[in-house]
Amino acid sequence: MRRIGYVILAVCIAALVFVAFQFVHGWKAEGPSKADRTIVIAEGATLTSAAVQLKREGLIRSADAFLTRAKVFGAGKPIKAGEYEISKGASNREILRILQGGIAVARLVTIPEGMPSILVHERLMAQEELTGDIPVPPEGSVLPDTYAFEKGEPRRAVLTRMQAAMTKALAELWADRSKDTVVKSPREAIILASIVEKETAVAAERPMVAGVYGNRLRTGMMLQADPTIIYPITKGKPLGRRIRKSEIAAVNDYNTYAMTGMPKGPIANPGRLSIVAVLNPAPTKALYFVADGKGGHIFADTLQQHNENVRRWFEIRRARGEL
Repeated sequence: MRRIGYVILAVCIAALVFVAFQFVHGWKAEGPSKADRTIVIAEGATLTSAAVQLKREGLIRSADAFLTRAKVFGAGKPIKAGEYEISKGASNREILRILQGGIAVARLVTIPEGMPSILVHERLMAQEELTGDIPVPPEGSVLPDTYAFEKGEPRRAVLTRMQAAMTKALAELWADRSKDTVVKSPREAIILASIVEKETAVAAERPMVAGVYGNRLRTGMMLQADPTIIYPITKGKPLGRRIRKSEIAAVNDYNTYAMTGMPKGPIANPGRLSIVAVLNPAPTKALYFVADGKGGHIFADTLQQHNENVRRWFEIRRARGEL
């Protein structure tokens, strides 16, 4: 009888070990999904409702088994709402780790340096994963950068982050400004930086362009920046044609060919480097610059030098058949 008792005990222990092994193995084993999948866990979802959703979408084999194991191995941490990427064959353990860690799918929207606010608005409205409407943001209020967002997030929330980033960056850069900067306020810095941004795509030139504009402002010369002619016509969108003589002569709050000083507001959303250039301009006596035919500009201290540079630029354009 004692021997039979030992056998029964051994069988029970073996059965318990087997059950325990299966319990642990089922937690770590490869899941049923045959391809990478995306799942959205709604705000307020519970672990129970998430388990049902995971089973319905073929990511786990059993909602009850997942729930039981999650309660044992999940350390009691709550799951987080969001959109998640679940890789092919992900185990129950991996899935819970993703949901508890809030490792959401990264969705990105990029605002390039110098993008005007009307195009920022269009870009955000074109993001179908975002929700709600927004107005065109004030010009110069958005910091160009790449921003992450979640599916279903309000556009207003994303725009608020973009504007908060500009406010923070401007405050930091303003605090480190050079005594040589011509601007007298953060707003003036944004206005002039937006012109610098639109005048050159060459990052290394921006401090020099800022220096030229600073010299012009100090001596009472007109800035004569072509982008300020275009802005009141298109709100910063490409003009798509040559500027007309009537537009060069147009008197408004932006056209720096018809006024001294700066426009009444920014003409784009300048990037960090353009703001830095305005607040820390290159030391120069230059008052003029014109395209050099290679994507950059050539600078001049005197009108005579500038006229010669312009002559060479027109020769380049004629050789290209542009005139």
